[in-house]
Amino acid sequence: MIGHVLESSALTITVRMEFEQFEKNKDNLRIGKYLQISVGNHDSIIATIKEIKAVVDNTGEKDKYLVVAEPIGTVDDEGFYPGSTLLPSPTEPVNIAEQDVLNKIFYDDKRYTFPMGKLVQNKEVDLKINGNIFFGKHIGIVGSTGSGKSCTVAKILQEAVGISKGENIYASEQKNAHIIIFDIHSEYKAAFNLEDNQKFSLNYLDVEKLKLPYWLMNSEELESIFIESNEANSHNQISQFRRAVILNKEKYNPTLTRVTYDTPVYFSIEEVYNYISNMNDEVISKVADQEQLPKILDENKHQVEIHDRIQYFEKKYKFIPTSTAAASKASNGPFNGEFNRFLSRLENKINDRRLGFLMKPQKEDGTKYTSNDFDEILKQFLGYLNKANISIIDLSGVPFEVLSITVSLISRIIFDFCFHFSKLKHEKNEVNDVPFMIVCEEAHNYVPKNGNVGYASSKKSIERIAKEGRKYGISLMVVSQRPSEVSDTIFAQCNNFIALRLTNTADQLYIKNLLPNNTNAIADVLPTLQPGQCLIVGDASPIPAIVQLDKPNPEPQSKNVNVYDTWCEKWKAIDEDGTITIKNVLERWRR
Repeated sequence: MIGHVLESSALTITVRMEFEQFEKNKDNLRIGKYLQISVGNHDSIIATIKEIKAVVDNTGEKDKYLVVAEPIGTVDDEGFYPGSTLLPSPTEPVNIAEQDVLNKIFYDDKRYTFPMGKLVQNKEVDLKINGNIFFGKHIGIVGSTGSGKSCTVAKILQEAVGISKGENIYASEQKNAHIIIFDIHSEYKAAFNLEDNQKFSLNYLDVEKLKLPYWLMNSEELESIFIESNEANSHNQISQFRRAVILNKEKYNPTLTRVTYDTPVYFSIEEVYNYISNMNDEVISKVADQEQLPKILDENKHQVEIHDRIQYFEKKYKFIPTSTAAASKASNGPFNGEFNRFLSRLENKINDRRLGFLMKPQKEDGTKYTSNDFDEILKQFLGYLNKANISIIDLSGVPFEVLSITVSLISRIIFDFCFHFSKLKHEKNEVNDVPFMIVCEEAHNYVPKNGNVGYASSKKSIERIAKEGRKYGISLMVVSQRPSEVSDTIFAQCNNFIALRLTNTADQLYIKNLLPNNTNAIADVLPTLQPGQCLIVGDASPIPAIVQLDKPNPEPQSKNVNVYDTWCEKWKAIDEDGTITIKNVLERWRR
C-alpha cells in the first residue's frame, strides 16, 4: 500500500501519500502510470495518474504528497472492464498496479490480438487492440508535422496486410484486405513496394495511370467543375447543361428505360459543348404563317430548319442572321449570347492536358471508355485488376482545382459498390465479406470544416461514408495535421483515435473535446510526445494508453531537405549544365 483515498468524484480521485512511501515508489509514480484503488473487499478501480503535488505543512514534519488520478476501469477476479460505476470511499487503500493486474488488462482478453507497440510507461508491456473493432469502425489519426503520422499509418497498414521487416508473411496465401489510400504527397508507394520474390501486389495509380472518365460524375460534381455558381446566369447554364447531358446519355444508351442527370453512363462532353454552343448562337425564324423554328445555313448557304434540337450535338452550326424585314424576320433564341463565358470555360476544361485522366482517358488500344467499361474502371480502385491488398491513389499530380472532385468521385464509386454488394449479400442472408477501408491522408485539404463551395463534393462523399459506411462494409482512416480544420461530422463518427504530438493549442483542445472524459489526464501529454509516440483511445483499446510504435519497414518516402546545410554547399547549376536543368523542369511542367 502506498497511500489512502482522500477525495473521490466521478472524474478524479485524490490520494494522500506519506513522504517515505512516495520516495520508495517514485519510479512508478509518474504522469500516465496506473494505480489500483480498492473498492470494497473484492473490486478495484484502475486509475491513471494525472497530477502530483507536494503539500507543505508548518508542523516541521516531512512533506505530504497528493496524487490526482482519473478512473479508467474496474478489475476483479474475472478480469478487467473499461469504465466504472463504483467509486472508492475516503480511506480506501491505494497500490501501484502490479504486473498481474496489467496482465488482466493487456493480455488475458483474447479479443485483443492486433499489436500496437509498447507502453511508454512500461516498456515490457505490449499493447494489443481489438482488430475487428479498430478496422471495422472509423479511425482518426492526428499529429503535427514531424510527429510521425506517415510512419504510424504505414506501420498499422503493414501489420494489417502482413508486411513485417520488408517481407510478405502471407506470400503463400493472399489475404482478403482491401485498403485504398488517398496519397496527397506521394509518400506511401515506398512503404508497400516490396521485392518481386515477396509476391506482394501493389496497385499504384498516379495521374498517368488513373482512369476516371468525366461521365461517372454526378450532377454536383459536373456543375462544380464546369459552372461558376456566382455568375448571374448560372441558373440558365445549369438548366441547359443538365438538359444536354441527359439527352446525350439517352442517345448513347438507348437500351436504358430511365436515364437521369446522375446515371453513371457514357455521354460525349464534346457533343454537349456543341449543343451549348448552338444554343448560344441560336436564331429563330419569325416569318408570318411559318412555324417558328431555328434556322441554319448549310454549305451552300441555303436556309434549313432545325426540327429537333438533338441535331445540335452533331456540330457547331452557322445560323441565319437576325432580321426585322417581314419576309426574313428572325430573332435571337432565348439563350443567344448567354453562354460566352460558360463555353470558354467548358472548352478550356475539355482541352486542359492536366485533366486528361478526367476529360480524355483512353484504354490501352487508344479508344474511349464507355458504359460497357464501367467494371474495368471500378476494378482499378478495388484492387481487382492485379489482386492487390493496397491501392494507392497518388493525388500529388492532380491539379488542386479538381482535387475535391477526384476524391469525391472515387469515394462515391467505392461507397456505391459496397452498398449494392451488401444488398445482394443480404438478399442471400449473408454478410458483406469484402470490407474496404479508405485512408484519407491530409484530410483537411479536401474535407475542411468551412463551407467553401469548392470542397462541397468531396466533403459530402466522405461525410456520407462516415455516417453510413459501416453498415455496408466500408470504413475510414482520417489522417490530418490540423484536426481542428477537418469537418466536425467526420471526426464525430470516429470510434478510435491515435493522437501523436500536437503543438497547436487549438488542435489540442479540439482533440481533447472529442476524447472520452476519462482520458483528460493522459491527453495533457500531447504536446510533449516524442516522434513515434502516440495516445491510443477508443473502443478497440482496453484502456487509453501511450505507446511507442516501431518504425515501418520499408518506410514511407517522406524526405526533408536540410535547408541551411544545403545553402552552405557549393552553388548548384540548374540553368544549362545541371543534372536536371530548368528546361527539364519546364518540359515536365508542360506535360
